[in-house]
Amino acid sequence: MPNLVIVTGPQAVGKMTVAECLKAKIGYALMVNHDSIEVSDKIFGFATPEQKEFNGLIREAAFDTAIKYNKDFIFTFVMAYDSEKDWNYVNKLRAKFEESGGNLYFIELETDVETRLKRNVTAHRLEAKPSKKNIEWSNQDLLKTMDKHRLNSKEGEKVCPNHIKINNTNLSPEEVVNIIVDKFNL
Repeated sequence: MPNLVIVTGPQAVGKMTVAECLKAKIGYALMVNHDSIEVSDKIFGFATPEQKEFNGLIREAAFDTAIKYNKDFIFTFVMAYDSEKDWNYVNKLRAKFEESGGNLYFIELETDVETRLKRNVTAHRLEAKPSKKNIEWSNQDLLKTMDKHRLNSKEGEKVCPNHIKINNTNLSPEEVVNIIVDKFNL
């Protein structure tokens, strides 16, 4: 009965850092979205059809393996709330884990764009995400994606019953994790 914790929010909101802190506190397995992106990018090039397909296969295999071996799992993901494809993807993951007897916990982070642009260039982020090392491109991508998609939920909009939205502008990752653990008794 493995659980899935999805940590979501716009680029550079702090998903990876919060997820790493959460893993340290509760011991779940962790795959940040860039784990599969960086591998598939290295092999097939960024945003090519083959990269996108291989990225999806890596993620699917990780989820299936977690369920097979009953491993609780944390996954980071940028969700576009205006994308039916993203809603369908999350609902598919929810069904997959719930069918195995687990739960989906959906952690949504939000902060202002100025904070995200500062976080976008931290050493930890750049070390973990080689595709973000072109700072000019990465900053432009962050801004373009924000203009193209709605990356946080509207007031009252819930992906699942276990959905929490946290503004982490002035919170440490540890404070965010304490909120998550207390809210869902993880």
